[in-house]
Amino acid sequence: MTPAQKNEAIEVLKGKFAQYNNFYITNTESLTVEQVSKLRRLCFEKNVEMKVAKNTLIRKALESFNDNKYDGVYESLHGVTALMFSESPKEPALILSSFRKEGNTDKPVLKAALIDTDVFVGDNQLEALVKIKTKNELIGEVIGLLQSPAKRVLAALLHHHESKEGAEAPAAEA
Repeated sequence: MTPAQKNEAIEVLKGKFAQYNNFYITNTESLTVEQVSKLRRLCFEKNVEMKVAKNTLIRKALESFNDNKYDGVYESLHGVTALMFSESPKEPALILSSFRKEGNTDKPVLKAALIDTDVFVGDNQLEALVKIKTKNELIGEVIGLLQSPAKRVLAALLHHHESKEGAEAPAAEA
């Protein structure tokens, strides 16, 4: 790679890190070409961008932001690295998890993930990342919690109203 190509690669990576709040760092070293193609296809279908890049270039791109939220990520930059960029904090985890189950393998290995400002390091974090709640899921839960007391109050009022009407009806006939 010429210095110009390296700089261009760093700029592309910087753009991705600036665009996405979530990214995963995986090791795809032991995957076959066929498996990598399948992983790329899964990512494409789920709007996850996958980029294979040299660790030194990834480090330079991250360091250029001068943001300590990336500090926990640097130790994961070794071996063959594939980055997965996503708007969703959990979609890459779901892709990795289903890819492994389907292929009956423990690859690709999750080296680290950055979700907003939280760094998850190590393959053992994959399970936690699969269970992470997305913003929309959290909003849905909050709405559900807010609605349930209102629904109970309405149900109680309705029940009370119906039982009052039911009690008055026979009296009116008499």
